Amino acid sequence: MNEEVIFGIGGMDIRQEADKDYKRTEELVEKAFLNARYTDHKEHLLVAKLRESDTFVLELSLVAEIAGEIVGHLMLTKVLIKNDAKEAVSLALGPVSVLPELQNKGIGSQLILASLPIARKLGYTSVILLGHADYYPRFGFKPASLWGIKAPFAVPDEAFMALELENDSLKDVSGTVVHAKEFFE
Repeated sequence: MNEEVIFGIGGMDIRQEADKDYKRTEELVEKAFLNARYTDHKEHLLVAKLRESDTFVLELSLVAEIAGEIVGHLMLTKVLIKNDAKEAVSLALGPVSVLPELQNKGIGSQLILASLPIARKLGYTSVILLGHADYYPRFGFKPASLWGIKAPFAVPDEAFMALELENDSLKDVSGTVVHAKEFFE
């Protein structure tokens, strides 16, 4: 368990999630998606399941705190990008969750910005996600189809994105993303 602040800005601290945070984090995730348009309202259950899976990366489960209260959470988990010839390890970003009353104040952005250097330091070279096409490009995400990377289910091309954490790390990668089974339970 590491409660060291990774990043701090304007009274908000970002740190690695600890075991003691799990219940509060799951409550936050549930609240964050309560009024979301495209959701099955099970994101909090997914977070709990992913923590128990072999795709979980402890260092990439982050919380944002203001005055000691958890106000945001982000998780990156391991995925594979597979085709008939080979497979490549990548990370899946999501969910990114912020308390409804604090959304659109930069907390999610700060969590994303804090997570990417950690992922790079851990040796990961790319990140994929399913998300809003108007939001994620500001972090450098582009349609995954540019690299021949496909989602394992039907989604709009502009909503399924990838980011290279190293130059040309996806140059020779193509195929379908294989998420943890927990995404489909």
